Amino acid sequence: MKITNITVQTFRYLSNTVRDAEGHGHPGPEHEATQSLTTIHTDEGVKGYCFGGITKGVLEGILKPVLVGHDPFFREQHWQELKARQRLNLATLHDRVLTTVDMALWDLAGRYLEQPVHRLLGAMREKVPAYASTMCGDDLPNGLATPEDYANFAIWAVKERGYPAYKLHTWQPPYPNAPSVKNDLAACAAVREAVGPDVPLMLDPYHYYSREEALALAKGLEALDYLWMEEPMDEHSMSSYVWLCEKTRLPICGPETAEGKMFTRAEWIKAGACDLTRGGVWDVGGITPLMKIAHLAESFGMRMEVHGGGPGNLHVLCAMGIKGEFYER
Repeated sequence: MKITNITVQTFRYLSNTVRDAEGHGHPGPEHEATQSLTTIHTDEGVKGYCFGGITKGVLEGILKPVLVGHDPFFREQHWQELKARQRLNLATLHDRVLTTVDMALWDLAGRYLEQPVHRLLGAMREKVPAYASTMCGDDLPNGLATPEDYANFAIWAVKERGYPAYKLHTWQPPYPNAPSVKNDLAACAAVREAVGPDVPLMLDPYHYYSREEALALAKGLEALDYLWMEEPMDEHSMSSYVWLCEKTRLPICGPETAEGKMFTRAEWIKAGACDLTRGGVWDVGGITPLMKIAHLAESFGMRMEVHGGGPGNLHVLCAMGIKGEFYER
């Protein structure tokens, strides 16, 4: 079987999600939005799909020359070659492009073999628990404007919807009075009181706190018995995370958005900059590298917690030998 073509189809749909100045999604008025679907075609009629856009220049200048005419089952070879091409094409051949291609190739293999991808990866389980992951605090009516709003939403998510765990994304710019360690801890305390001592809770706060602010957050969460905190500081400063891990018993999860795929995760683990590592298909370039990170974590007896939802992350979770505890939803 050979790849014969790669196509990208863009279509329009109605959406109720708007983005703030920092790029965070929130409910808003209905409007027209666009989405793209990438398809990898073969000479046997089998196709692989992934939602994600690719520019015409990258499609024609890099992807087709690398992939067309080759066996779609050589996923590792294709991923390694595209990763090597990133060196001189970082502005256009970014990790989300690698993710789109890699996911489409895995999808193609699953369709050809009539098996879900987690079984191709080496199945460990068929289902995983999910935690309810809030959006950042906002000032919308019936939104997450106060600590009580977070607590009420936690009660709904845990007691009515049945989520076994809950994560807060607290207030961030451009909203007034954000960021604030005091306000973050007030919301975290209100949620702990609302759901009781046995529900696992996590915090994803403002991402650019200082060391002192991040430590104050960590100490407050220690007292509230939180499961972990992620990305309270700029992740380009790995030494700041080493410093934080040495000063708190609260587990620190990361890196999440730092570039570098499995290489960056290895350096963080070696340096003692995290207690559990982090990865998502859209952060590291696909299912193929995310499985490398899962095996890396397993080698150190460390959990890897998956960042974000979507089918790629779910398949990896169901194939991980070491326990990744939750799916983020």
